[in-house]
Amino acid sequence: MAGAARDTPAGEQEGYRLSMCSKLCYAIGGAPNQVAGSAASFFLQIYLLDIAHITPFHASLVLFIGKASGAFTDPIAGFFISKSRWTKIGRLMPWVLACTPFTMVSYFLMWYLPPFVSGRVAWYLTFHCLFQALTTLFQVPYSALTMFLSTDQKDRDSATAYRMTMEMLGTLIGAALQGQIVASAHVSPHCTVNPSVNTTDSWHDTPSIPDPSDPLSHQAKVYMIAAGVIAGVYLLGIIVLFLGVKERDDPYALNSDRAIPFCKGLALTMKHGPYVKLTASFLLISTAVQLEQGNFVLFCTHAAGLRNHFQYLVVTILVSAAVSVPFWQKFLQRFGKKCAACGISWMIPFAVMLVTIPNLILAYFVAFVSGLSIAASLLLPWSMLPDVVDNFRLQNPHGKGHETIFYSSYVFFTKMSAGIGLGISAAGLEFTGYKPGICRQSDDVILTLKLLIGAVPAILILLGLFILLFYPITEESRKETKLALEELRRSHQSTENLDSHKKDTSV
Repeated sequence: MAGAARDTPAGEQEGYRLSMCSKLCYAIGGAPNQVAGSAASFFLQIYLLDIAHITPFHASLVLFIGKASGAFTDPIAGFFISKSRWTKIGRLMPWVLACTPFTMVSYFLMWYLPPFVSGRVAWYLTFHCLFQALTTLFQVPYSALTMFLSTDQKDRDSATAYRMTMEMLGTLIGAALQGQIVASAHVSPHCTVNPSVNTTDSWHDTPSIPDPSDPLSHQAKVYMIAAGVIAGVYLLGIIVLFLGVKERDDPYALNSDRAIPFCKGLALTMKHGPYVKLTASFLLISTAVQLEQGNFVLFCTHAAGLRNHFQYLVVTILVSAAVSVPFWQKFLQRFGKKCAACGISWMIPFAVMLVTIPNLILAYFVAFVSGLSIAASLLLPWSMLPDVVDNFRLQNPHGKGHETIFYSSYVFFTKMSAGIGLGISAAGLEFTGYKPGICRQSDDVILTLKLLIGAVPAILILLGLFILLFYPITEESRKETKLALEELRRSHQSTENLDSHKKDTSV
C-alpha cells in the first residue's frame, strides 16, 4: 500500500534506490492525463468546429480560456499544496486521489453534445475550463512527486524517463483510441474525390458532415464512446499509482528547515536565472508543439488532401515519439541535456517540406521525424527541472516546500503559452473565413493552416533553442551540485548527532 517514509534516517534516505517496479508504477500513474490530453490536443478543435458546429471565434475562446483556467489554477494549486500537512499517505498523494473522479466526469461532459444549440459555447467553455483546472490539480502534485522519490539524480532522471515513456505511450493510446473510434465521424462520400483547380462554389459549400443537432447522431455517439473509454483509463492509473508508489517526506530538507512562504518562494523562483531561461525556452517550444498537435488533423483534412489518413498519421507521430524516449534518455546521459535539445529542431525542415509538397509518403516520413522531435521536447524540460530545483536548493539551503512552486509555475507558463497559441490559431481561421463542415475551405484558410503547421512552429522552436544556449547548468555543474548537497546533508547530520550527544551527556 502507498505510504511514506517520514521518519527515515538520513543515511537510509541517502542510500535508498528506487526499484524498477516503483518507477513503472509512478510512470503508469501519470499516463491517464496524457491519454486525455492527447485526445483533446488532436481532436477537440475539429470536434468543436465540425461536430458541435460552433464558430472558429467561439472555438478560440473555448480553447484559450480553458487553457488559461488551467494555467491560473497552477499557482493556486502550488500555494495550497505547499501548505498541505503530511498525512498517512503523504502530502501530495491525497491531491492526486481526490481530483481524479471529478476529472473523469468533466472529461466525459466535455465531449457530450447537448441537445440545445444556443448554449453550446457556454457548455463547452464550462467543462473545458473545469477539466483543465482538475488536470492541473492532478499534474502539479504528480510531477512534483519526482522530487520525493529519491535523492539520487540518476534515480530521478531514470524515473522521469520511465514517466516520459509511459506518458508518450499514453499519448499514443489516447490519440489512437480517439482517432479509430471517431474516424467515421469525419469521413464523407461527398469529399472523397479531389476537385479540379477550378472548383465550383457549390462543391466548396457542400457539407462534408451533416449538422449533428441530435445528440444521438452517429457523430455525437462515437465521440461520447471515445470519451467514456478514455475517462475509464483514469481509474486504472490512479489505482496503480496509489498501490505502487511511496512518497518520502522531503528528503532534501534539513530537519530544522521551515517552509518558504509561497509569495516569497514565487519571487525567488522568478529571480532564479536557470529557471527563467529554461522556462522561457520551453515556453516557446511547447507552444510550437501545441500548434502542431492542435492543427494537424485540420491540416490533413482541409489543406493536404489526407482526410482518410489523418488517424494513421497521428498514430505514426506518437509511436515514433514513444519508442524514441529511451533513445533520448541514453543520448542525454552520454552527451548532455543541452546537446540533446538539438533533436527538437529535426522536425522543422520536414514539416516545411510537407506544407510545400503535400504527399502521402512524405507525410508519413514527416510524422515519424516529428515524433522524434516531440519526444525530445517532452522529456528534456522535466529532466532538467529537477536540476534547477537542486541548484536553487544549494543557493537556499534552509528552506523547504519550494518544489511545488517550481513545478506549478512552470506548468502555468507553458499552459498560458499553449492557450494563447491555440486561441490565436483558431481566431486566424475565423478571420480567413473557415466554414464548419464543408468539403473544401477557401485558399486563405488553407494558407493559414500551412503557416500554423510549418512557418510558425519553426520560428518558435528556433527562438526557444536560441534561449536555451544561455542555460547555465552543465553536466559538470550538475555533478558539483550533487556533491555539494550530499556534503551539506552529511555535515548537518553530524551537527545534529553532536547536539544530541551533548544533550544525553548533560542529562
